[in-house]
Amino acid sequence: MSKKTLVIGASLKPQRYSNIAINRLVNYNHEVVAFGLREGEVAGITIDTNLLPYKNIHTVTLYLNPERQKAFYDYIISLKPERVIFNPGTENTEFQNVLKQHHIFFEEACTLVLLGTNQY
Repeated sequence: MSKKTLVIGASLKPQRYSNIAINRLVNYNHEVVAFGLREGEVAGITIDTNLLPYKNIHTVTLYLNPERQKAFYDYIISLKPERVIFNPGTENTEFQNVLKQHHIFFEEACTLVLLGTNQY
């Protein structure tokens, strides 16, 4: 089952984990949308540089450090995702508490590992 996923912190650089995650999500047939600082395309997915009002987001996967996440709290909550994944290095207790208040599930996990182990 496809889980529409928003990758926040998407990078055009092939060695970045966000880039690898976009490629793998596409390979696993998940619908992907992406937000990053630079416009471009990864695996046929356009990286948006504006925060768009995406619909039916199942998962938001974060590739931003906790300080940079603050600007996205309200935006992510407004999308009403079913879950938010805090990839290694993005763990953020403050934001996790905000998500709890809005009854949004979150987990500290690696998107790549979840995909590779059929736990996504």
